[in-house]
Amino acid sequence: MNLRRAVIIPWLAAFAVLAFFASCRNGSSSATVGNSGDTLRGDTIAMRYARHITMVRYGDRLLVELLDPWHPGRVLRRYWFGRQGIQLPLRRCVVFNTAHASLLGMLGATDRIAGVADRKYMQLPSLQQRVEKGLVADCGDSMSPDVELMAGLQPDAVWLSPFENSGGYGRLEQLGIPIIECADYMETSPLGRAEWMRFYGLLVGRQAEADSLFSVVEHAYLSLRDSIARLARGEARRPSMLTERLTGSTWYVAGGRSTVGRLIADAGGRYPWAADDHSGSLPLSLEAVLDVAADADVWAFNDSHRPPLTYTRLRAEHAGYAQIEAFRRQNVYFVNSMQVPYFEEVAFRPDWLLRDYAIMLHPQWALGRLRYFVKLSPSP
Repeated sequence: MNLRRAVIIPWLAAFAVLAFFASCRNGSSSATVGNSGDTLRGDTIAMRYARHITMVRYGDRLLVELLDPWHPGRVLRRYWFGRQGIQLPLRRCVVFNTAHASLLGMLGATDRIAGVADRKYMQLPSLQQRVEKGLVADCGDSMSPDVELMAGLQPDAVWLSPFENSGGYGRLEQLGIPIIECADYMETSPLGRAEWMRFYGLLVGRQAEADSLFSVVEHAYLSLRDSIARLARGEARRPSMLTERLTGSTWYVAGGRSTVGRLIADAGGRYPWAADDHSGSLPLSLEAVLDVAADADVWAFNDSHRPPLTYTRLRAEHAGYAQIEAFRRQNVYFVNSMQVPYFEEVAFRPDWLLRDYAIMLHPQWALGRLRYFVKLSPSP
């Protein structure tokens, strides 16, 4: 499968969309389907922040388009749900990403998970217990899952995150099981990504719960953002934040239009790549990072290694780190994602992450305690 083209699940070919005209995000829409040329009139489900998904109801059918985040104007995938399409709610799902497994738990739909991939990265005690009890199957590594095991589970759908130029899903596509491509991580705003929970809730029959949770997240995020803006009015400069660190010889930083970039701005900070127009990651060398962000006031990243993290260990990892202002001032923070549910929560609770960012950038504001990050202890 080529992710750069619109793809229709083969067994839905009879209902492939021949033409789709959406009038606006909150209005009515029409679609011509099937060989008869019949035109259906539908109502758009309004999305306030998400920009890579559209949902339109046509009576007892639902048309969902996932827009290609890497090629504007193209469609990543189209789905028909309901009559003569994928039947809802989904009862049995195989989930590849810990954030989506966690969300199903938030929506009270953990029992819809029949199998998971990359179990070792899922910091979800209740889910791990279900795997141990044989209620959820461990389908192996997400890059090479146990396809035979997955087929035996007879799931209604497989949830996974698409990547640009991935080359497709190999044998998994041959199973005839609908693949839900979860491209929420490519949204350009934290609330845009979180709003995808409304789509996922609809899939598993938890639409009301998802809408309610999103309202809570939206209110909390916007209230905190506005409070931060008021506090920042009297400050002469906005502190800057650098994220991530070297992976081998490459430093993957978030693009300027990513949720990370937006979070830092909403937390009253400056993001070194704010002028960049990418929403995905940028693979850079250490030298390229230092050229732009050596003066960063705060440095925050994930560290899941077992040995205690210290400034000495960071310097031994790469001497170039010592050129970062936050390192010199010992203003480095890290999150151990193997001990706290960081990746499980932040995708759909950006309000919690926003508070952590604001606390790291503005410790003088006394906004409370950090939820995920820990400040690296000063060197003796």
